[in-house]
Amino acid sequence: MKTLKELEEIRKKTLDSINIRKDRTGTRVVVGMATCGIAAGARPVLLSIMDEVKKNNLADVVVAQTGCIGMCRFEPIVEVYKPGEEKITYVKVTAAKALRIVNEHVMQGKVVDEYTIGAEDK
Repeated sequence: MKTLKELEEIRKKTLDSINIRKDRTGTRVVVGMATCGIAAGARPVLLSIMDEVKKNNLADVVVAQTGCIGMCRFEPIVEVYKPGEEKITYVKVTAAKALRIVNEHVMQGKVVDEYTIGAEDK
């Protein structure tokens, strides 16, 4: 059994690692996980992103969930926020597309244009 002090230290460490407002220096990857996103397959997308980030030891990348982004017909939606750059919104993301987004955009800085909302509208 953990002591209260040990549990408080674990709590603080966990909160520090997931607090996206505090960590603005790294990349943030946000997955829409409202009912529409989950129904469209966002859960495997989120897990794929988390696994790839962990596999590549990307300590400066925060993976987060959000509620409804407001564009249900484009779900699953993934948004990538890199410091000093505009937000990129990826739509109709699959687990396989998510791997490419992490490997090319998050790790190499190359936007995967054909998965973005701009490409979808054309």
